Amino acid sequence: MATNTKKTAQRQGFKTGEYIVYPAHGVGQITAIEEQKVAGHSLELLVIQFEKDKMTLRVPVAKIASVGMRKLGEPAAVKKALETVRGRPRVKKTMWSRRAQEYEAKINSGDLIAISEVVRDLFRSETQPEQSYSERQLYEAALDRMAREIAAVNKCSETEAVKQIEQNLAKAPSRAKATEEEVAESDDDQEEAA
Repeated sequence: MATNTKKTAQRQGFKTGEYIVYPAHGVGQITAIEEQKVAGHSLELLVIQFEKDKMTLRVPVAKIASVGMRKLGEPAAVKKALETVRGRPRVKKTMWSRRAQEYEAKINSGDLIAISEVVRDLFRSETQPEQSYSERQLYEAALDRMAREIAAVNKCSETEAVKQIEQNLAKAPSRAKATEEEVAESDDDQEEAA
């Protein structure tokens, strides 16, 4: 009985069937806990399945903390992430390569709020100028990571999670104002046509 409690403590509360966030890969599910003999030592491994990427990862229990693996965010964290995307984009005036590295680091941090900041900063509405290919790639990666975690927390589909994110992006102050101006302009155009 005592060894079982000790093993659970080593696993930091992670259990089979549970969804987790692995910083470099996003949301995965623990499908098994295995023991393997490596160089004469017994090693306990968490088997994590990333269904969307069709990938399986085996993480030694001793490495859980150092790789930054964490449990899914609470509903409050999801709410804060959605509030973050409603904020005004903060784009530094540094070279794109430097910003791209910072965005990449935020995406791979596994931190839901940091990822939502990338989504907020790289989002472009139809009225805004086109994104470069690399901007679009980073935006898509951040959106995908954010949607996967929201879907897992809210127990909904990723498509529904993306809709939630996009609805919140549309509520951002600068974007909401732009949308109102577009509606006013289209109303003016319709009046002229009549």
